[in-house]
Amino acid sequence: MAGPTTAERGAKRAAGASPGRSPKGLGPERGGGVRALPARSRALLLALAALTLAGGVLWLLYGSPWLRVEHVSVSGTRVLAPGQVRSAAAVPVGSPLASVDTDAIEGRLRRALPRIDSVEVVRSWPHGIGLEVIEREPVLLAQQGGKYTEVDAKGVRYATVDTAPAGVPLLRLPAGRSPSLRRFDADRLTREAVDVVAGLPQEIGRDLRSVRVRSYDSLTLELTGGRTVFWGSGEEGETKKRALLALMKAVPKAGHFDVSAPSAPAASRS
Repeated sequence: MAGPTTAERGAKRAAGASPGRSPKGLGPERGGGVRALPARSRALLLALAALTLAGGVLWLLYGSPWLRVEHVSVSGTRVLAPGQVRSAAAVPVGSPLASVDTDAIEGRLRRALPRIDSVEVVRSWPHGIGLEVIEREPVLLAQQGGKYTEVDAKGVRYATVDTAPAGVPLLRLPAGRSPSLRRFDADRLTREAVDVVAGLPQEIGRDLRSVRVRSYDSLTLELTGGRTVFWGSGEEGETKKRALLALMKAVPKAGHFDVSAPSAPAASRS
């Protein structure tokens, strides 16, 4: 008797296959049988994509003809001209905006223009650099010959001008051989005067014409109308201000006030 035919043997094998099991080499229900990429291959493709993206970003920022410095704007100037600031900043126009060294620009501005108190250098995408300047403001003027040196609220002498700015009082320091200067140098005495002036109430500050410094503990305020205020040292400033205001109200026609000892202030007509 003849054995089973080839077709019958194939049918038996198919009938005995486990349910849901695909033929060898194919995943379940994949019909056409597209192989899934191994995990290592997927990771490699993702890494290549990330590198390509990073390279594109770097080229856009540093190598492309776009995103380059085309203009420099200046804001906040009062005395300085915007052109002065741009020239001192020396921003590398045409360079990639991302590569501009903002700290170096700030350093150049501070060295070249002492009138600048602070400056912020900002990137203004896609093509600009902004220079936001704050200038020093004079609190006192030190007269030297026919010129005036401006002194700010930090005691910094930062600029010399031919004409005194309106409303800024003069600083009168002792002569060069004064014993006061041997003990306290001019900078220390200047800071004392600045601290006193910067803290004065508006009603007194607007009448201030000069500050005479004879020594560390001998400051005199010279006001309009020939009035004077002996302030003494810069200590107890708040107490002295209150004492002076009260004294001026109590004796409005006095010509001389003494608040060097604020617990016992005095006033006189001469």
